[in-house]
Amino acid sequence: MLRTDFIISQTNLRAIAVENCLSLLDTDCTIPFIARYRKEKTGGLDEVEIGQIVKAEKDFSQLEKRKLSILKQLGDQGVNNPALDKEISAATSLSTLEDLYLPYKKKRSTKADEARSKGLEPLSKIILTKPKPYVLQEIKRLAKGSLSKEEIVLGAQHILAERFAERIGFRIRLRKSIEGGELYSKKSSKALSEEKTQVYRDYFDWKEPLSRMPSHRMLAITRGSNEGVLRVKIQIEDKRIILKMCEQIGRGKDLDMSLIEPAVKDAYKRLLFPAIEKEVLKSAKEKADQTAIKVFSGNLEQLLLASPLGEKRILALDPGFRTGCKLACIDAQGSPLYSDTIYPNPPQNQIQKSGSLIRELADRFDIEAIAIGNGTASRETSNFVKNLKLGEDIQIFTVNESGASIYSASDIARAEFPDYDITIRGAISIARRLADPLAELVKIDAKSIGVGQYQHEVDQVKLKEELDRVVESCVNKVGVNLNTASYSLLTYVSGIGPKLAEKIVAYRSENGNFSNRKELKNVPRLGSKAYEQSAAFLRIEGSSNPLDNSGIHPESYYAVQKMAKHLKTPIETILGNKELLDSLVLEDYTDDRLGLPSLLDIQKELNKPGRDPRSKAESFSFDPNIKDISDLREGLVLKGLVNNITNFGCFVDIGIKQSGLVHISRLSNNFVSDINQVVKLGDIVSVKIIEVDSLRKRVQLAMDF
Repeated sequence: MLRTDFIISQTNLRAIAVENCLSLLDTDCTIPFIARYRKEKTGGLDEVEIGQIVKAEKDFSQLEKRKLSILKQLGDQGVNNPALDKEISAATSLSTLEDLYLPYKKKRSTKADEARSKGLEPLSKIILTKPKPYVLQEIKRLAKGSLSKEEIVLGAQHILAERFAERIGFRIRLRKSIEGGELYSKKSSKALSEEKTQVYRDYFDWKEPLSRMPSHRMLAITRGSNEGVLRVKIQIEDKRIILKMCEQIGRGKDLDMSLIEPAVKDAYKRLLFPAIEKEVLKSAKEKADQTAIKVFSGNLEQLLLASPLGEKRILALDPGFRTGCKLACIDAQGSPLYSDTIYPNPPQNQIQKSGSLIRELADRFDIEAIAIGNGTASRETSNFVKNLKLGEDIQIFTVNESGASIYSASDIARAEFPDYDITIRGAISIARRLADPLAELVKIDAKSIGVGQYQHEVDQVKLKEELDRVVESCVNKVGVNLNTASYSLLTYVSGIGPKLAEKIVAYRSENGNFSNRKELKNVPRLGSKAYEQSAAFLRIEGSSNPLDNSGIHPESYYAVQKMAKHLKTPIETILGNKELLDSLVLEDYTDDRLGLPSLLDIQKELNKPGRDPRSKAESFSFDPNIKDISDLREGLVLKGLVNNITNFGCFVDIGIKQSGLVHISRLSNNFVSDINQVVKLGDIVSVKIIEVDSLRKRVQLAMDF
């Protein structure tokens, strides 16, 4: 099968779009670049669709690699079967390939091998082709040797069982039956601690159709099985399947089924079912992984694209009780100005001293906002700051600090702030997260941010690949200020990567700020391809060319110059001038390089050049009367922040240690198929308390409509 045909079959995308996209990918074009600047070639494929092509191409490569490996092994074994070679070459799935190869696959010594060594292979063939008298005659002849009749029959049945287990038709039908079966989990008989087993008590006697099992439950049950707490099995109608296998073997033939049926049962119970059940469970786990990774990546995208406060002077507090609150002040460019530790909370309760210092710093550095981490002592610290009544000009924000401690101890943090204590680095990071979440979060391993479900249970390689793709997408969607971007941020720019990011930072340190995009070409080892892929995603404020601070690609500047010439006005006059831009007839500017889709994007950029696509951050306060789970009661309505989204609901921070769950069934009065269509991370929502389980520290919520 050709690569393009395979990818079209997997993605259902148009042939010409797939072919053109593959040609671009083959020349090292990135997904963001293709989606944004090659719309004419791909017919407007978006990043998700291009990602599907990339995945399908990878699956095709894996499939072809396995085909070559199998054909080589068959050749090494001296197998000369053109029909088999043709089937292998035409296979479109790994499971089909493995089924075809199974009869020739080298195995450990089996019961069938032992029977063959005793010369029982001919008897097994006779049992499948001759009537009962011929079979009995052959058994009688063989019994004259050292083997008893019972040993002869059993050995022949072992050979038959192996042969039945290798039949592709049987394997395909059984695979479908198991996929449509019910997964049953029960408590293991192993002696385990009560604490370990109670986590899985909901699944001590659980039964559900495998095809309808949601990913989070599949992952939970799989983890319970791996930890030895649960025993898992798929239940299907065994007797019916065995009967159908026997019917197919004996159909139209006069065979001794009393000898064949035990072999069928043995094949099913010992060889077929265990192997295919394991395969199906593995496949179900992989599908659950895909769903969980999709949830995680969706949450990560929302978090990375969270509203930035912008270039402000910020005072940040990393809250704590005994160890105090780490304090840091940064300027509008994110550089640290001051750091200290204050103790406004128990046991020290240095409220007056701490308050005096914050007031002094607010005046000294003209602080515009205060960022408070949402970890331990966040509520108490927030109330302390609010009671200082610093004035309406200073907004107070609660900032998600997940992963801040990992950043603080990282090589990146040490390189950025070698003279600061690890705890102060955390406070600086909290301040910077408020100013620009994306720029700060790219420095942290995405898996450490904690906005997914069962992220430690899923395939870690696939998780990393998907999260890296999301980070790359978000960075390029927002764009990067070339003169202020950190090494970490530059790494994710289309066409750059770690090595070129280092070169850019080094060039900037040695030569000062870039004055225009063309200067990028002076960076050592940044060639024409890297420039093509990256230039439009890198912004330069104050450039001699105003288009350098926009998402318009330098290769399209000529079109804007043509527009300005027709309008008889400088380019600067066009920027943001909706009346002038709307007067343009875009079709007049199409050519063999630029079509209407790209020109519409250019018009949009000219309307809002350099504008950050993210909305501005808003301040939010929790109900001051709710401090602990004991303060909750059913029916109470509270404001909260959505801080995690899963495929079964969303979690809402209502100002206490435990986030409450809004199940998907309680998100709306209407049916909800996609939670992200209803809520996003960071949304401010109104929720009603439905149930409080103080013992298990669980809070059930519903949206207050």
